[in-house]
Amino acid sequence: MKSFRRTTVFFALLALCAGAIPASAADEEGVALAIVYDTSGSMKEAVKDDAGKFSPKYLVANRALVAIANRIEAFAAKGTAGGPRNIRAGLFVFQKDGPQAVLPLAPFKAAPFITWAHGFTEPIGGTPLGEALNVAGRAVLHSGLTRKHVLIITDGENTVGPRPDVTLPALQREAGQKQTGVSVHFVAFDVDAKVFAGVKKLGATVVGAANESQLNTQLEFILEKKILLEDEEPPKKQ
Repeated sequence: MKSFRRTTVFFALLALCAGAIPASAADEEGVALAIVYDTSGSMKEAVKDDAGKFSPKYLVANRALVAIANRIEAFAAKGTAGGPRNIRAGLFVFQKDGPQAVLPLAPFKAAPFITWAHGFTEPIGGTPLGEALNVAGRAVLHSGLTRKHVLIITDGENTVGPRPDVTLPALQREAGQKQTGVSVHFVAFDVDAKVFAGVKKLGATVVGAANESQLNTQLEFILEKKILLEDEEPPKKQ
Protein backbone atom coordinates (compact mmCIF):
# COMPACT_ATOMS: atom_id res chain seq x y z
CA MET A 1 0.00 0.00 0.00
CA LYS A 2 2.81 2.42 0.89
CA SER A 3 4.51 1.62 -2.41
CA PHE A 4 1.27 2.39 -4.29
CA ARG A 5 0.89 5.73 -2.48
CA ARG A 6 4.51 6.69 -3.23
CA THR A 7 3.97 5.88 -6.91
CA THR A 8 0.77 7.95 -7.01
CA VAL A 9 2.49 10.94 -5.42
CA PHE A 10 5.43 10.56 -7.80
CA PHE A 11 3.25 10.76 -10.91
CA ALA A 12 1.26 13.66 -9.47
CA LEU A 13 4.48 15.62 -8.91
CA LEU A 14 5.70 14.64 -12.36
CA ALA A 15 2.54 16.10 -13.88
CA LEU A 16 3.03 19.36 -12.01
CA CYS A 17 6.65 19.62 -13.08
CA ALA A 18 5.61 19.01 -16.68
CA GLY A 19 3.29 22.02 -16.47
CA ALA A 20 -0.16 20.43 -16.29
CA ILE A 21 -2.61 22.57 -18.30
CA PRO A 22 -5.48 24.12 -16.30
CA ALA A 23 -9.00 23.72 -17.68
CA SER A 24 -9.17 27.39 -18.74
CA ALA A 25 -6.11 27.02 -20.96
CA ALA A 26 -8.21 24.94 -23.35
CA ASP A 27 -10.71 27.76 -23.89
CA GLU A 28 -11.15 28.96 -27.46
CA GLU A 29 -10.73 32.62 -28.30
CA GLY A 30 -14.16 34.21 -28.38
CA VAL A 31 -16.99 35.91 -26.49
CA ALA A 32 -19.69 34.16 -24.49
CA LEU A 33 -22.62 36.42 -23.59
CA ALA A 34 -25.63 35.54 -21.45
CA ILE A 35 -28.36 38.20 -21.50
CA VAL A 36 -30.73 38.23 -18.53
CA TYR A 37 -33.95 40.03 -19.50
CA ASP A 38 -36.31 40.98 -16.68
CA THR A 39 -39.78 39.64 -17.56
CA SER A 40 -41.35 40.35 -14.15
CA GLY A 41 -44.76 42.00 -13.79
CA SER A 42 -43.31 45.45 -13.10
CA MET A 43 -42.11 45.63 -16.71
CA LYS A 44 -45.70 46.51 -17.63
CA GLU A 45 -45.19 49.94 -16.04
CA ALA A 46 -44.52 52.85 -18.38
CA VAL A 47 -41.48 55.04 -19.05
CA LYS A 48 -40.79 57.70 -21.64
CA ASP A 49 -39.88 56.34 -25.06
CA ASP A 50 -37.80 58.00 -27.77
CA ALA A 51 -40.87 59.90 -28.98
CA GLY A 52 -41.36 61.44 -25.54
CA LYS A 53 -44.53 59.44 -24.94
CA PHE A 54 -45.09 56.79 -22.28
CA SER A 55 -44.69 53.13 -23.28
CA PRO A 56 -44.60 49.92 -21.22
CA LYS A 57 -41.06 49.11 -20.17
CA TYR A 58 -41.16 45.69 -21.77
CA LEU A 59 -41.86 47.23 -25.22
CA VAL A 60 -38.93 49.58 -24.76
CA ALA A 61 -36.72 46.70 -23.62
CA ASN A 62 -37.91 44.55 -26.54
CA ARG A 63 -36.68 47.20 -28.96
CA ALA A 64 -33.41 47.40 -27.05
CA LEU A 65 -32.95 43.63 -27.32
CA VAL A 66 -33.46 43.81 -31.09
CA ALA A 67 -30.82 46.55 -31.26
CA ILE A 68 -28.42 44.40 -29.20
CA ALA A 69 -28.92 41.45 -31.55
CA ASN A 70 -28.33 43.60 -34.62
CA ARG A 71 -25.19 45.12 -33.10
CA ILE A 72 -23.71 41.75 -32.22
CA GLU A 73 -24.55 40.47 -35.71
CA ALA A 74 -22.70 43.41 -37.28
CA PHE A 75 -19.72 42.81 -34.99
CA ALA A 76 -19.63 39.11 -35.85
CA ALA A 77 -19.93 39.76 -39.57
CA LYS A 78 -16.77 41.89 -39.64
CA GLY A 79 -14.68 38.91 -38.65
CA THR A 80 -10.94 38.99 -38.03
CA ALA A 81 -7.81 38.07 -39.93
CA GLY A 82 -8.22 34.56 -38.54
CA GLY A 83 -11.80 34.16 -39.75
CA PRO A 84 -15.31 34.78 -38.37
CA ARG A 85 -15.63 36.01 -34.80
CA ASN A 86 -16.45 33.28 -32.31
CA ILE A 87 -19.53 34.43 -30.37
CA ARG A 88 -21.99 32.39 -28.34
CA ALA A 89 -25.02 33.98 -26.76
CA GLY A 90 -28.10 33.00 -24.78
CA LEU A 91 -31.22 34.68 -23.41
CA PHE A 92 -32.41 34.07 -19.85
CA VAL A 93 -35.78 35.27 -18.49
CA PHE A 94 -37.98 34.75 -15.43
CA GLN A 95 -40.66 32.08 -15.59
CA LYS A 96 -42.68 30.84 -12.61
CA ASP A 97 -40.41 32.96 -10.39
CA GLY A 98 -37.31 31.16 -11.58
CA PRO A 99 -34.69 31.63 -14.32
CA GLN A 100 -35.34 30.03 -17.68
CA ALA A 101 -33.07 29.84 -20.74
CA VAL A 102 -35.49 30.65 -23.55
CA LEU A 103 -32.46 30.70 -25.85
CA PRO A 104 -29.71 28.45 -24.46
CA LEU A 105 -26.13 29.55 -25.00
CA ALA A 106 -25.22 28.69 -28.60
CA PRO A 107 -23.34 30.05 -31.62
CA PHE A 108 -24.85 33.50 -32.13
CA LYS A 109 -27.65 34.13 -34.60
CA ALA A 110 -29.64 37.35 -34.42
CA ALA A 111 -32.93 35.94 -35.71
CA PRO A 112 -33.98 33.96 -32.59
CA PHE A 113 -33.39 36.98 -30.33
CA ILE A 114 -35.35 39.26 -32.64
CA THR A 115 -38.19 36.76 -32.97
CA TRP A 116 -38.43 36.38 -29.20
CA ALA A 117 -38.40 40.16 -28.66
CA HIS A 118 -41.18 40.68 -31.18
CA GLY A 119 -43.29 38.00 -29.51
CA PHE A 120 -42.87 38.87 -25.82
CA THR A 121 -46.03 40.56 -24.52
CA GLU A 122 -46.77 39.23 -21.02
CA PRO A 123 -44.51 40.36 -18.16
CA ILE A 124 -45.53 38.49 -15.04
CA GLY A 125 -44.20 37.22 -11.71
CA GLY A 126 -41.31 38.09 -9.45
CA THR A 127 -37.66 39.00 -9.92
CA PRO A 128 -35.20 36.17 -9.13
CA LEU A 129 -32.09 38.12 -10.07
CA GLY A 130 -29.70 36.15 -7.88
CA GLU A 131 -30.76 32.79 -9.26
CA ALA A 132 -30.76 34.14 -12.82
CA LEU A 133 -27.21 35.46 -12.38
CA ASN A 134 -26.17 32.07 -11.04
CA VAL A 135 -27.66 30.13 -13.99
CA ALA A 136 -26.54 32.58 -16.68
CA GLY A 137 -23.11 32.96 -15.10
CA ARG A 138 -22.46 29.25 -15.08
CA ALA A 139 -23.60 28.97 -18.68
CA VAL A 140 -20.86 31.35 -19.82
CA LEU A 141 -18.38 29.92 -17.32
CA HIS A 142 -18.71 26.52 -18.99
CA SER A 143 -18.88 27.94 -22.53
CA GLY A 144 -15.32 27.05 -23.44
CA LEU A 145 -14.62 30.62 -24.64
CA THR A 146 -12.02 32.99 -23.26
CA ARG A 147 -14.23 36.03 -22.65
CA LYS A 148 -17.30 35.50 -20.48
CA HIS A 149 -20.02 38.10 -19.85
CA VAL A 150 -23.44 38.33 -18.23
CA LEU A 151 -25.59 41.35 -19.18
CA ILE A 152 -28.60 41.95 -16.93
CA ILE A 153 -31.41 44.34 -17.88
CA THR A 154 -33.75 44.78 -14.91
CA ASP A 155 -36.21 47.28 -13.52
CA GLY A 156 -36.26 46.21 -9.91
CA GLU A 157 -34.78 44.64 -6.83
CA ASN A 158 -34.48 40.93 -6.26
CA THR A 159 -37.81 39.60 -4.90
CA VAL A 160 -37.41 35.82 -5.15
CA GLY A 161 -34.55 33.69 -3.83
CA PRO A 162 -31.04 34.89 -2.94
CA ARG A 163 -29.87 38.35 -3.95
CA PRO A 164 -27.29 38.70 -6.74
CA ASP A 165 -24.67 39.98 -4.28
CA VAL A 166 -25.09 36.63 -2.49
CA THR A 167 -24.77 34.40 -5.58
CA LEU A 168 -22.02 36.38 -7.34
CA PRO A 169 -19.21 35.50 -4.88
CA ALA A 170 -19.78 31.76 -5.41
CA LEU A 171 -19.68 32.29 -9.17
CA GLN A 172 -16.46 34.25 -8.81
CA ARG A 173 -14.90 31.54 -6.66
CA GLU A 174 -15.76 28.87 -9.23
CA ALA A 175 -14.29 31.03 -11.98
CA GLY A 176 -11.16 31.51 -9.91
CA GLN A 177 -10.80 27.76 -9.48
CA LYS A 178 -10.89 27.46 -13.27
CA GLN A 179 -8.32 30.27 -13.55
CA THR A 180 -10.72 32.46 -15.50
CA GLY A 181 -13.27 35.21 -14.82
CA VAL A 182 -16.87 36.19 -15.55
CA SER A 183 -17.69 39.88 -16.12
CA VAL A 184 -21.15 40.97 -14.94
CA HIS A 185 -22.98 44.09 -16.14
CA PHE A 186 -26.22 45.45 -14.62
CA VAL A 187 -28.44 47.98 -16.36
CA ALA A 188 -30.83 49.40 -13.76
CA PHE A 189 -33.82 50.37 -15.89
CA ASP A 190 -36.21 52.79 -14.17
CA VAL A 191 -34.78 51.87 -10.78
CA ASP A 192 -32.09 53.52 -8.67
CA ALA A 193 -28.70 52.02 -9.53
CA LYS A 194 -27.82 52.18 -5.83
CA VAL A 195 -30.03 49.10 -5.42
CA PHE A 196 -27.12 47.17 -6.94
CA ALA A 197 -24.36 48.67 -4.81
CA GLY A 198 -23.63 45.20 -3.41
CA VAL A 199 -22.69 43.68 -6.77
CA LYS A 200 -20.84 46.85 -7.76
CA LYS A 201 -18.58 46.38 -4.74
CA LEU A 202 -17.89 42.88 -6.03
CA GLY A 203 -16.68 44.23 -9.37
CA ALA A 204 -19.84 44.27 -11.50
CA THR A 205 -20.55 47.12 -13.90
CA VAL A 206 -23.68 49.01 -12.78
CA VAL A 207 -25.34 51.76 -14.84
CA GLY A 208 -28.75 53.42 -14.64
CA ALA A 209 -31.34 54.30 -17.27
CA ALA A 210 -34.62 56.16 -16.67
CA ASN A 211 -36.05 56.11 -20.21
CA GLU A 212 -35.60 54.59 -23.66
CA SER A 213 -32.91 57.04 -24.75
CA GLN A 214 -30.81 56.38 -21.65
CA LEU A 215 -31.35 52.62 -21.93
CA ASN A 216 -30.03 52.59 -25.48
CA THR A 217 -27.07 54.79 -24.53
CA GLN A 218 -26.09 52.60 -21.59
CA LEU A 219 -26.42 49.37 -23.55
CA GLU A 220 -24.30 50.81 -26.35
CA PHE A 221 -21.67 51.78 -23.77
CA ILE A 222 -21.55 48.28 -22.28
CA LEU A 223 -21.50 46.54 -25.65
CA GLU A 224 -18.84 48.78 -27.16
CA LYS A 225 -16.61 49.36 -24.14
CA LYS A 226 -17.05 46.21 -22.09
CA ILE A 227 -18.14 43.27 -24.23
CA LEU A 228 -17.55 43.51 -27.98
CA LEU A 229 -14.40 45.64 -27.98
CA GLU A 230 -13.32 44.24 -24.63
CA ASP A 231 -12.19 47.70 -23.54
CA GLU A 232 -11.77 46.66 -19.94
CA GLU A 233 -9.15 45.34 -17.59
CA PRO A 234 -8.81 41.54 -17.63
CA PRO A 235 -11.12 39.93 -15.03
CA LYS A 236 -9.33 39.53 -11.74
CA LYS A 237 -8.67 36.00 -10.56
CA GLN A 238 -10.46 35.30 -7.33
